[in-house]
Amino acid sequence: MTELLRRAGMESCKQLSTPMSLVTSITATESPVLDDPMPYRRLVGSLMYLLITRPDLSFVVKRLCQFIHKPTKDHWAALKRVLRYIHGTQNLGLRLTTTSSPVVHVFSDFDWAGCSLDRKSTTGYAVFLGPNLVSWVSRKQRTVARSSTEAEYKAIIDAAAEVTWVQSLLCELGLHPPTVPVLWCDNLGATYLCANPVFHARTKHVEVDYHFVRDKVASGGLKVNFVSTHDQLSDIFTKPLALSRFSDLRFKLGVVPCPPSA
Repeated sequence: MTELLRRAGMESCKQLSTPMSLVTSITATESPVLDDPMPYRRLVGSLMYLLITRPDLSFVVKRLCQFIHKPTKDHWAALKRVLRYIHGTQNLGLRLTTTSSPVVHVFSDFDWAGCSLDRKSTTGYAVFLGPNLVSWVSRKQRTVARSSTEAEYKAIIDAAAEVTWVQSLLCELGLHPPTVPVLWCDNLGATYLCANPVFHARTKHVEVDYHFVRDKVASGGLKVNFVSTHDQLSDIFTKPLALSRFSDLRFKLGVVPCPPSA
């Protein structure tokens, strides 16, 4: 983080509490294109490595990556805001603690048609092993969703695939989860869709491979439960948030101040 700030000439810049503005979104603009896009590309590329221990930066960094081919001055300003946030949070890191029971659970969320360029939705999920965040994603969906339920269902399929991989890895390590993994989402329609085949007629336009979630639920390999939007931890991976909400979710993900070195 210190090296990033040094390369950008922002070692003593003003600190900010959030990495992304609620008012100004990062999207295609009429702003002038940067004369030299290489500094932007280098800094964004370096930020990708920082995501290994800073999941709170996932959404904004992935958004900045969408304009790496032709960045503008507005995109450069958005990047500098992220660096100001990093400057004020250099003491934060991902907390990992011991757990006696390897219980797997995942939070899945979406932002329907949130991209103004192609109207594609954003998927976000957070996979926990006990109290520890072990896998997370923030990315645009490959196809346009025709409804919020479809967008959430597509997010669930990605989360279910990741949980299946995590379970397989744990079994190879000799750690067998004592309970069925639980997937939490805040869309009732998608929750019903995972367990009720009656809804199939309403989703004929959804690709066939998305329906493997129902097979996982029917076989008892996965539970899909509803969680209120207020308790949806993966909300931080799908949209910019206000300071209080952002700070609360960041803490619940386990991104906390690191203890001082001995």
